[in-house]
Amino acid sequence: MILNTIKDIEVTGKRVFIRCDFNVPKDEFGNITDDRRIRAAIPTIRYCIDRDCKIILASHFERPMPGVYDEKYSLEAVAKRLHSILKLDVIMAKDVIGEDAKNKAKALNSGEVLLLENLRYEAGETQNDGAFAAALASFADVYINDAFGACHRKHASIYAMAQHFDVASRAAGFLLNKEINFFHRVLKNPVRPFVSVIGGSKVSGKLQALVQLLDKVDKVIIGGGMAFTFLKAQGYEIGNSLVEEDLLEDAKKIMQKAKALNVKFYLPVDVVVATEFSNEAAIKYLPTQEIPKGWMGLDIGPASSRLFREALNDAQTVLWNGPMGVYEMDKFSKGSIKMSHYIAETHATTIVGGGDTADVAARAGDVDEMTFVSTGGGASLELLEGKVLPGVEVLLVKDPS
Repeated sequence: MILNTIKDIEVTGKRVFIRCDFNVPKDEFGNITDDRRIRAAIPTIRYCIDRDCKIILASHFERPMPGVYDEKYSLEAVAKRLHSILKLDVIMAKDVIGEDAKNKAKALNSGEVLLLENLRYEAGETQNDGAFAAALASFADVYINDAFGACHRKHASIYAMAQHFDVASRAAGFLLNKEINFFHRVLKNPVRPFVSVIGGSKVSGKLQALVQLLDKVDKVIIGGGMAFTFLKAQGYEIGNSLVEEDLLEDAKKIMQKAKALNVKFYLPVDVVVATEFSNEAAIKYLPTQEIPKGWMGLDIGPASSRLFREALNDAQTVLWNGPMGVYEMDKFSKGSIKMSHYIAETHATTIVGGGDTADVAARAGDVDEMTFVSTGGGASLELLEGKVLPGVEVLLVKDPS
């Protein structure tokens, strides 16, 4: 696939709209706890500052009620963090396409940066509304998408808006281009053995990605809540562990396909179980064949960790998407933290799918040891499924190949 990047078009001195992904985690006091997504957009923003552009930044943040201003969904904290990173004033609009935003966009001088309020304060954003997209497009001469984490959504600022600009005036930012190229290159021609580590709570969200990956990988390691659907499909008692009954047949088919393709398929051999979803709960370490009724598996056990480490020993490419357990609770985080360490210790090219997986790598202190940490969870999964993301589709110079 061929994308225009920001370097392929002329931006000098122009009004440039950059769609970013500033959907960052905050604590209960509204403080940003992880600014990786903000920092990931900085190269594109600096490139435009250096070329005397008038820069308009836009992003969504969580899911506010459209039309209702709520301070906890405001991007003001993002504006402050951008100010501290860029070392220049960031002008904050009080709305998205209202009078304040229009006036501030019109008054921008070369090299100045304006941040619009949360795009999702406007109902038109998630509805991919044409009128809303046109209003946003009127702010700028050039459209840049650098929001990989939102590219799988057909929203106005991602899809409809881009179509208001001709091919010479729309492009991918450095981050988006890097993400697409990395996944595309690795999936097309991985250095082998290629090992995929898939975790998280549900099979349903990753079913198609798993099916697609079986044609590309040499080994699959399954952990997290989704493992219990596979274990039950094999006939094991899983107690009260998370299971998707309607996907048991799909799980069987995936395991059968892996066997037919000679893809090594690893499931946990032991688990950490508890009677309730709590940090105070009593726990046991048990083989997967011995989960008692009334108990639930919430993390992989030490034997599984050792098995998975052995499976990773000869890996030359590792793709990791999804934690091994309920990592948010310290008591059930060991399996995920160990997996992060093991992947970081390999000599392989290591790709970490965004969202929770990137959070685990950060908590484990392994981010700098990974080859590439994606900023998008859902977007990276859809790439793994072989889909062309809506936000990428509108930027293609020619048909995807």
